[in-house]
Amino acid sequence: MAIPVTAAIGLGGNIGDAAATLREALQALDALPRTRLLRASSLYRTPAWGNTEQDDFTNAVALLQTELDARALLDALLEVELRFGRNRAASPPWGPRTLDLDLLLYGDAVIDEPGLRVPHPHLHERAFVLVPLAQVAPGLRVPGHGPVSTLLDAVDAHDCVPLGAAA
Repeated sequence: MAIPVTAAIGLGGNIGDAAATLREALQALDALPRTRLLRASSLYRTPAWGNTEQDDFTNAVALLQTELDARALLDALLEVELRFGRNRAASPPWGPRTLDLDLLLYGDAVIDEPGLRVPHPHLHERAFVLVPLAQVAPGLRVPGHGPVSTLLDAVDAHDCVPLGAAA
């Protein structure tokens, strides 16, 4: 039996009713095998990052306890995205999407493999991830970067507008 690991998942979307999609996605995450949802942040409206010529996003962060290894968890996240209508291969980078699920943290692991980088390489510079992550786990440390609270202090988070509870 695998030892449970706490993983942080970033959720986002800007096509359709993104708030409803994120709420449904949280249920899907809780239903993953050998995995349970520990906590979910509030929902936040945030401007698009990267490709800014698109609608604002709705974002949140979920903390999961899982016995899946990091690759199996990532594969499960990609399958959930597909069920919600996202095909990463057919989507432009940083483009509009129904659902985006990013594996932000997997315990204190540092992983750099093809298609799997943990911690997420841009986690420490994105307010739309740090704000909800600080809400559910303010004392968490991002390997190689430091405490979430310190990272949040270093970014401009004024555009992260709370929308209310995710659950």
